[in-house]
Amino acid sequence: MKTLLGALAGLCLVSAQAADDGVDHPEGYRDWHHVKSMVIGEGHPLFDSFGGIHHLYANDAALDGYRAGGPFPDGAVIVFDLLDAVHDGGAVVEVERKVLGVMQKDAKRFSQTGGWGFEGFAGGDAANRVVGDNAASACFACHTAEANHDFVFSRLRD
Repeated sequence: MKTLLGALAGLCLVSAQAADDGVDHPEGYRDWHHVKSMVIGEGHPLFDSFGGIHHLYANDAALDGYRAGGPFPDGAVIVFDLLDAVHDGGAVVEVERKVLGVMQKDAKRFSQTGGWGFEGFAGGDAANRVVGDNAASACFACHTAEANHDFVFSRLRD
């Protein structure tokens, strides 16, 4: 958790107020379509930054993009809800939220990053932005590996 938040915070901590061209904190996202869940555990190359339980949610526009296999339409929002995980009596359970990652599609506003805006909210707190103006280096640089799927790693779970 410290590695992920430290890396993102080191890139840019911005004010609690969203810039006019920034990505908003998504209210009610847990009522959206659940795309999938996964666990990144010890031994995975991304464990230090992204270890824990991941839940992905899509608004209606993003769901259309997933179902079509991309591209995603403007207005699509994908939420990456990352929670710390602990082993408890043979079960892996989620505990505190590490970060709430948000991708928002708007081809005009976010033309420099494949049409996607990126933001991370430490602990899920709308006032604690950790990406800000550094989306190109903090997020999009990794997402370029998925250019053939409109820069989205996840696929809709059947």
